[in-house]
Amino acid sequence: MCTKAIHLEAVTSLNVDSFLAAFRRFISRRGLCSDLYSDCGTNFVGANKELQVLYQRNKSSLPEHLVETLANQGTTWHFIPPASPHFGGLWEAGVKSTKHHLRRIMRDRILTYEELSTLLAQIESCLNSRPLCPLSADPADSDALTPAHFLIGEATNCIPEEDLLSVSIDRLSRWKLVERLKQNFWDRWNREYLCRLQSRPKWNKMERNIRVGDIVLLLHERSIPGQWPLAKVEQLHPGNDDLVRVVTLYCNGKYIKRPISKVCLLPSDEVLPKEEKILTT
Repeated sequence: MCTKAIHLEAVTSLNVDSFLAAFRRFISRRGLCSDLYSDCGTNFVGANKELQVLYQRNKSSLPEHLVETLANQGTTWHFIPPASPHFGGLWEAGVKSTKHHLRRIMRDRILTYEELSTLLAQIESCLNSRPLCPLSADPADSDALTPAHFLIGEATNCIPEEDLLSVSIDRLSRWKLVERLKQNFWDRWNREYLCRLQSRPKWNKMERNIRVGDIVLLLHERSIPGQWPLAKVEQLHPGNDDLVRVVTLYCNGKYIKRPISKVCLLPSDEVLPKEEKILTT
């Protein structure tokens, strides 16, 4: 809920048994969860009842001193009100990020369960690699904190592959096809995500100028899946009205100059002083 990290699982059906199998795979890799939030789908409600039956059955067969331990390690299931999907907007947004583009890259192609699981795992890696904020306050540190840091302690990286977007699908093997689908997903989702980061309402609100030492995300048309080109602001080039339109960046051992329309300032909780402003067009 706090980090918005995403875990994707492929299931063969939407019944209770398939969900319980996916839930067991989840806790086996991620650990027990104390709280679980979902809508009132029949498979979720049925799974909740099944887990309660299993809990009561195990509770009656365990020694008394272990009952309290089992209760403390249990999962509390929270259901949102019926017919109110907007109450689950936090996780629905993550699901939408996947399904919206997955439908468009898959079209009428049929993948095996193994191929689909592999594709979803790579998509999950891409989604959890997105930068949230600078990793530290050290000006020399140009790394960003990602949802993957909370899951595995470091940023995720996809295995580098050759660019297959320009290759005809008819010439690709089955696993090369999966790789091409991943690259197609990354190309679509990456451009959409960067556009949202760079949202510029037309003079509706004041935002602070980019400063020296800020960590920014470069808009790159051909970035490798899972790789986010980060740079540090080294010099500002304000106009006569003190609005910063061009900046000099330090990226990959060299200095480059870019307009602010080609960089995205990472989100921050910093309060904007009234006297500071930024160009929004």
